[in-house]
Amino acid sequence: MIKTNNSYVKRWLTGIIIVPVLLMVILFGSQTLFAALVIVFILGGVWEYNNIVFGKGFLPEKIESLIFSIMIPLFVLLGNSQHLIALLSLAVMLAFILFIGSIKQSTFDFLSVAKVIFGIMYIPFLMSYFIALRMLEKGVLWILFVLVLAFAGDTVALYTGKYFGKHKLVPLISPGKTVEGLIGLVLGSTVACLIFSYYLFPEIPAAHVVILAFVGGIIGQLGDICESAIKRGYGLKDAGSILPGHGGILDRLDCLIFIAPFVYYYRIFVIK
Repeated sequence: MIKTNNSYVKRWLTGIIIVPVLLMVILFGSQTLFAALVIVFILGGVWEYNNIVFGKGFLPEKIESLIFSIMIPLFVLLGNSQHLIALLSLAVMLAFILFIGSIKQSTFDFLSVAKVIFGIMYIPFLMSYFIALRMLEKGVLWILFVLVLAFAGDTVALYTGKYFGKHKLVPLISPGKTVEGLIGLVLGSTVACLIFSYYLFPEIPAAHVVILAFVGGIIGQLGDICESAIKRGYGLKDAGSILPGHGGILDRLDCLIFIAPFVYYYRIFVIK
Protein backbone atom coordinates (compact mmCIF):
# COMPACT_ATOMS: atom_id res chain seq x y z
CA MET A 1 0.00 0.00 0.00
CA ILE A 2 2.85 2.39 0.83
CA LYS A 3 4.41 1.72 -2.54
CA THR A 4 1.10 2.45 -4.29
CA ASN A 5 0.62 5.68 -2.34
CA ASN A 6 4.16 6.77 -3.21
CA SER A 7 3.36 6.18 -6.85
CA TYR A 8 0.33 8.47 -6.64
CA VAL A 9 2.38 11.14 -4.83
CA LYS A 10 5.08 10.99 -7.53
CA ARG A 11 2.36 11.18 -10.18
CA TRP A 12 0.91 14.38 -8.72
CA LEU A 13 4.31 15.98 -8.05
CA THR A 14 5.40 15.34 -11.64
CA GLY A 15 2.18 16.91 -12.88
CA ILE A 16 2.60 19.96 -10.63
CA ILE A 17 6.07 20.56 -12.08
CA ILE A 18 5.32 19.90 -15.75
CA VAL A 19 1.79 21.27 -16.21
CA PRO A 20 2.61 24.97 -15.53
CA VAL A 21 5.43 24.84 -18.10
CA LEU A 22 3.13 23.27 -20.69
CA LEU A 23 0.41 25.82 -20.02
CA MET A 24 2.85 28.71 -20.38
CA VAL A 25 3.94 27.48 -23.82
CA ILE A 26 0.38 26.71 -24.94
CA LEU A 27 -1.13 30.00 -23.72
CA PHE A 28 1.67 32.45 -24.37
CA GLY A 29 4.06 30.75 -26.78
CA SER A 30 4.08 31.32 -30.52
CA GLN A 31 2.88 28.70 -32.97
CA THR A 32 6.52 27.86 -33.71
CA LEU A 33 7.38 27.46 -30.03
CA PHE A 34 4.38 25.19 -29.54
CA ALA A 35 5.44 23.10 -32.54
CA ALA A 36 8.92 22.83 -31.03
CA LEU A 37 7.38 21.53 -27.81
CA VAL A 38 5.38 18.93 -29.74
CA ILE A 39 8.55 17.85 -31.57
CA VAL A 40 10.34 17.38 -28.24
CA PHE A 41 7.58 15.07 -27.03
CA ILE A 42 7.53 13.25 -30.36
CA LEU A 43 11.28 12.63 -30.21
CA GLY A 44 10.96 11.35 -26.64
CA GLY A 45 8.13 9.03 -27.62
CA VAL A 46 9.94 7.70 -30.70
CA TRP A 47 13.13 7.18 -28.68
CA GLU A 48 11.20 5.02 -26.21
CA TYR A 49 9.35 3.22 -29.00
CA ASN A 50 12.64 2.38 -30.72
CA ASN A 51 14.11 1.05 -27.48
CA ILE A 52 11.03 -1.14 -27.01
CA VAL A 53 10.71 -2.66 -30.47
CA PHE A 54 14.37 -2.72 -31.56
CA GLY A 55 16.31 -3.05 -28.32
CA LYS A 56 20.03 -2.76 -28.88
CA GLY A 57 21.48 -2.16 -32.32
CA PHE A 58 19.49 -1.17 -35.44
CA LEU A 59 21.12 2.26 -35.37
CA PRO A 60 20.21 3.21 -39.01
CA GLU A 61 16.54 2.44 -38.38
CA LYS A 62 16.54 4.44 -35.15
CA ILE A 63 18.24 7.43 -36.76
CA GLU A 64 15.84 7.33 -39.70
CA SER A 65 12.86 7.33 -37.32
CA LEU A 66 14.20 10.30 -35.37
CA ILE A 67 14.90 12.30 -38.54
CA PHE A 68 11.34 11.83 -39.80
CA SER A 69 10.09 12.60 -36.28
CA ILE A 70 11.40 16.12 -36.82
CA MET A 71 10.48 16.48 -40.49
CA ILE A 72 6.83 15.37 -40.27
CA PRO A 73 5.68 17.97 -37.69
CA LEU A 74 7.75 20.64 -39.46
CA PHE A 75 5.99 19.84 -42.74
CA VAL A 76 2.63 20.12 -40.96
CA LEU A 77 3.67 23.52 -39.60
CA LEU A 78 5.25 24.91 -42.77
CA GLY A 79 3.79 22.93 -45.66
CA ASN A 80 0.46 21.64 -46.91
CA SER A 81 -1.21 18.25 -47.23
CA GLN A 82 0.53 17.47 -50.54
CA HIS A 83 3.96 18.13 -49.02
CA LEU A 84 3.10 15.90 -46.07
CA ILE A 85 1.92 13.05 -48.31
CA ALA A 86 5.12 13.37 -50.33
CA LEU A 87 7.20 13.15 -47.15
CA LEU A 88 5.32 10.08 -45.89
CA SER A 89 5.77 8.43 -49.27
CA LEU A 90 9.49 9.13 -49.06
CA ALA A 91 9.61 7.66 -45.55
CA VAL A 92 8.04 4.38 -46.72
CA MET A 93 10.33 4.06 -49.72
CA LEU A 94 13.44 5.06 -47.81
CA ALA A 95 12.74 2.54 -45.04
CA PHE A 96 12.75 -0.23 -47.66
CA ILE A 97 15.78 1.10 -49.55
CA LEU A 98 17.91 1.42 -46.41
CA PHE A 99 16.88 -2.08 -45.37
CA ILE A 100 17.92 -3.52 -48.74
CA GLY A 101 21.30 -1.85 -48.36
CA SER A 102 21.80 -3.38 -44.92
CA ILE A 103 21.27 -7.02 -45.96
CA LYS A 104 24.44 -9.01 -45.31
CA GLN A 105 23.26 -12.60 -45.69
CA SER A 106 20.95 -14.69 -47.85
CA THR A 107 18.26 -15.09 -45.16
CA PHE A 108 16.70 -11.95 -43.73
CA ASP A 109 13.56 -10.61 -42.09
CA PHE A 110 12.07 -7.30 -43.18
CA LEU A 111 10.17 -6.86 -39.90
CA SER A 112 12.45 -3.93 -39.08
CA VAL A 113 10.96 -2.07 -42.06
CA ALA A 114 7.46 -2.53 -40.67
CA LYS A 115 8.62 -1.32 -37.25
CA VAL A 116 10.09 1.86 -38.72
CA ILE A 117 7.05 2.66 -40.87
CA PHE A 118 4.59 1.93 -38.07
CA GLY A 119 6.58 4.01 -35.60
CA ILE A 120 6.66 6.98 -37.97
CA MET A 121 2.92 6.84 -38.61
CA TYR A 122 1.98 6.07 -35.01
CA ILE A 123 3.86 8.79 -33.14
CA PRO A 124 5.16 11.69 -35.32
CA PHE A 125 2.25 11.66 -37.77
CA LEU A 126 -0.62 11.32 -35.28
CA MET A 127 0.98 13.66 -32.72
CA SER A 128 1.39 16.32 -35.42
CA TYR A 129 -2.37 16.82 -35.28
CA PHE A 130 -1.69 18.94 -32.21
CA ILE A 131 0.11 21.38 -34.49
CA ALA A 132 -2.79 21.24 -36.95
CA LEU A 133 -5.24 21.93 -34.10
CA ARG A 134 -3.14 24.88 -32.94
CA MET A 135 -3.35 26.38 -36.43
CA LEU A 136 -7.18 26.40 -36.40
CA GLU A 137 -9.25 29.38 -35.32
CA LYS A 138 -9.16 29.44 -31.50
CA GLY A 139 -6.47 26.79 -31.76
CA VAL A 140 -5.16 27.40 -28.25
CA LEU A 141 -8.59 26.62 -26.81
CA TRP A 142 -8.83 23.44 -28.88
CA ILE A 143 -5.48 22.29 -27.50
CA LEU A 144 -6.71 22.93 -23.97
CA PHE A 145 -9.97 21.14 -24.76
CA VAL A 146 -8.07 18.00 -25.80
CA LEU A 147 -5.95 18.12 -22.65
CA VAL A 148 -9.01 18.57 -20.44
CA LEU A 149 -10.76 15.70 -22.21
CA ALA A 150 -7.79 13.40 -21.82
CA PHE A 151 -6.47 14.16 -18.35
CA ALA A 152 -9.77 14.81 -16.55
CA GLY A 153 -11.02 11.46 -17.74
CA ASP A 154 -7.73 9.76 -16.93
CA THR A 155 -7.71 11.14 -13.39
CA VAL A 156 -11.31 10.11 -12.66
CA ALA A 157 -10.66 6.68 -14.19
CA LEU A 158 -7.59 6.21 -11.98
CA TYR A 159 -9.52 6.65 -8.75
CA THR A 160 -12.75 5.06 -9.95
CA GLY A 161 -10.82 1.96 -10.93
CA LYS A 162 -8.88 2.00 -7.67
CA TYR A 163 -11.90 2.14 -5.36
CA PHE A 164 -14.70 0.58 -7.42
CA GLY A 165 -12.99 -1.46 -10.15
CA LYS A 166 -14.07 -5.12 -10.14
CA HIS A 167 -14.52 -6.14 -13.77
CA LYS A 168 -11.35 -6.32 -15.87
CA LEU A 169 -11.53 -4.52 -19.20
CA VAL A 170 -8.64 -6.11 -21.13
CA PRO A 171 -6.75 -8.29 -18.61
CA LEU A 172 -4.37 -9.82 -21.14
CA ILE A 173 -3.14 -6.40 -22.27
CA SER A 174 -3.63 -4.07 -19.32
CA PRO A 175 -4.57 -5.89 -16.10
CA GLY A 176 -5.13 -2.67 -14.17
CA LYS A 177 -7.91 -1.33 -16.38
CA THR A 178 -11.50 -2.01 -15.38
CA VAL A 179 -14.95 -1.47 -16.85
CA GLU A 180 -15.76 0.76 -13.88
CA GLY A 181 -12.65 2.82 -14.60
CA LEU A 182 -13.75 3.28 -18.21
CA ILE A 183 -17.20 4.44 -17.08
CA GLY A 184 -15.56 6.92 -14.71
CA LEU A 185 -13.28 8.09 -17.52
CA VAL A 186 -16.16 8.82 -19.89
CA LEU A 187 -18.19 10.58 -17.20
CA GLY A 188 -15.18 12.59 -16.02
CA SER A 189 -14.29 13.65 -19.55
CA THR A 190 -17.86 14.63 -20.35
CA VAL A 191 -18.42 16.72 -17.22
CA ALA A 192 -15.04 18.44 -17.50
CA CYS A 193 -15.54 19.26 -21.20
CA LEU A 194 -19.05 20.61 -20.59
CA ILE A 195 -17.71 22.93 -17.88
CA PHE A 196 -14.81 23.98 -20.12
CA SER A 197 -17.06 24.69 -23.10
CA TYR A 198 -19.62 26.57 -20.98
CA TYR A 199 -17.03 29.19 -20.09
CA LEU A 200 -14.64 29.12 -23.07
CA PHE A 201 -16.57 27.59 -26.00
CA PRO A 202 -20.14 28.88 -25.50
CA GLU A 203 -20.70 28.97 -29.26
CA ILE A 204 -20.36 25.17 -29.56
CA PRO A 205 -23.65 23.32 -28.90
CA ALA A 206 -23.60 21.08 -25.83
CA ALA A 207 -24.52 18.08 -27.99
CA HIS A 208 -21.24 18.41 -29.91
CA VAL A 209 -19.30 18.72 -26.67
CA VAL A 210 -20.90 15.57 -25.27
CA ILE A 211 -20.11 13.62 -28.45
CA LEU A 212 -16.52 14.87 -28.47
CA ALA A 213 -16.03 14.00 -24.80
CA PHE A 214 -17.84 10.65 -24.87
CA VAL A 215 -16.34 9.31 -28.10
CA GLY A 216 -13.00 11.02 -27.46
CA GLY A 217 -12.77 9.43 -24.02
CA ILE A 218 -13.34 5.96 -25.45
CA ILE A 219 -10.90 6.58 -28.31
CA GLY A 220 -8.32 7.83 -25.83
CA GLN A 221 -8.74 4.68 -23.75
CA LEU A 222 -8.25 2.60 -26.89
CA GLY A 223 -5.07 4.56 -27.57
CA ASP A 224 -3.90 3.72 -24.06
CA ILE A 225 -4.68 0.05 -24.59
CA CYS A 226 -2.91 -0.02 -27.96
CA GLU A 227 0.24 1.45 -26.41
CA SER A 228 -0.03 -1.10 -23.60
CA ALA A 229 -0.23 -3.86 -26.22
CA ILE A 230 3.10 -2.72 -27.67
CA LYS A 231 4.75 -2.79 -24.25
CA ARG A 232 3.19 -6.11 -23.19
CA GLY A 233 4.22 -7.65 -26.47
CA TYR A 234 7.82 -6.98 -25.45
CA GLY A 235 7.34 -7.86 -21.78
CA LEU A 236 7.43 -4.30 -20.43
CA LYS A 237 5.17 -2.49 -17.98
CA ASP A 238 6.29 1.08 -18.78
CA ALA A 239 7.72 2.65 -21.94
CA GLY A 240 10.36 4.43 -19.85
CA SER A 241 11.02 6.03 -16.48
CA ILE A 242 11.66 9.69 -17.29
CA LEU A 243 8.38 10.83 -15.65
CA PRO A 244 8.18 9.64 -12.01
CA GLY A 245 4.78 8.15 -11.24
CA HIS A 246 3.80 8.13 -14.93
CA GLY A 247 6.46 5.98 -16.59
CA GLY A 248 7.79 7.18 -19.91
CA ILE A 249 6.80 9.94 -22.29
CA LEU A 250 4.94 7.45 -24.47
CA ASP A 251 2.90 6.42 -21.43
CA ARG A 252 1.58 10.00 -21.25
CA LEU A 253 1.09 10.41 -24.98
CA ASP A 254 -0.83 7.16 -25.47
CA CYS A 255 -4.37 8.53 -25.26
CA LEU A 256 -3.45 11.91 -26.79
CA ILE A 257 -2.08 10.20 -29.90
CA PHE A 258 -5.61 9.01 -30.73
CA ILE A 259 -7.66 11.89 -29.33
CA ALA A 260 -5.96 14.73 -31.24
CA PRO A 261 -6.80 13.42 -34.77
CA PHE A 262 -10.38 12.64 -33.72
CA VAL A 263 -11.00 16.13 -32.30
CA TYR A 264 -9.31 17.77 -35.29
CA TYR A 265 -11.48 16.00 -37.87
CA TYR A 266 -14.66 16.41 -35.83
CA ARG A 267 -13.90 20.13 -35.67
CA ILE A 268 -13.30 20.61 -39.41
CA PHE A 269 -15.89 18.14 -40.78
CA VAL A 270 -18.75 18.30 -38.29
CA ILE A 271 -18.59 21.57 -36.36
CA LYS A 272 -16.97 23.54 -39.23
